[in-house]
Amino acid sequence: MKFSKTSIVLLLIQLALVSSIAAKYLYQRRSCPRVWVQAAAYDPNLPMRGRYLSLQLTVDGCQSTLPSALHAIFPRNSDGTTRKAGFHIIRQGAVHFRAKLKVENNRLLAIRIPEADQSSKGMNVTAWPDSSCDAMRLDQPVDFYIAEHAADPTRLQPGQELWMEVTVPPQGPPRPLQLALKDNGAWKPLAFQ
Repeated sequence: MKFSKTSIVLLLIQLALVSSIAAKYLYQRRSCPRVWVQAAAYDPNLPMRGRYLSLQLTVDGCQSTLPSALHAIFPRNSDGTTRKAGFHIIRQGAVHFRAKLKVENNRLLAIRIPEADQSSKGMNVTAWPDSSCDAMRLDQPVDFYIAEHAADPTRLQPGQELWMEVTVPPQGPPRPLQLALKDNGAWKPLAFQ
C-alpha cells in the first residue's frame, strides 16, 4: 500500500490536533483546582454509544446573589438584621442564572454573573424552591464513562451519597476525575474496571 504526500500531511495534522487537545486536558488536570462535589443522577437524552452516567453537580451559591431578592428568604438575628449564613429559595418555580465557578475552602462555588455582563462566559445554575443556597445545581450535566459490566452507582441506599472529584478549568464545565460513595460518613472510592 502506497501513501501519497497529501494523505501523510492530513494524518499529521489530525494527530497534531488530537495531541494538542490531550495535552491541554492533561495540563488542566495537573494545574487547575480539584474539588469533591456531591452529584445526583440525571436522565440524559444523548445519542452517544457506550455506558455512562450523566450527573448533575451540586454547587454552593451562598456567596452569590439571585436575580431578585424576592426569590430568597434570609435568616435573621434576634435584632432583625440578616445573617450572612446563607438563604433559602422561596419562589414558586426554579430560579435560573449564569454563574462563574470557583473553588474555595474545598467547595465548588457559583458566583452569579450580572445581567449587564452578558458577554462573560459562565455556567447555568438552577436554585430549586425550598432548597438551601448551598444546594444549587449546575444545569449542564457531567458525563462519567464506566465499564460495560460495572454496577450502576446511582442506585443509592438510604444514607448514601454519590460524590465526584472534578477539576475546574478557567472556562467551561468541570471535568470528572473519579467517583466515590459516601455511606453514613464513610468514603469509598469507586473503581470501574
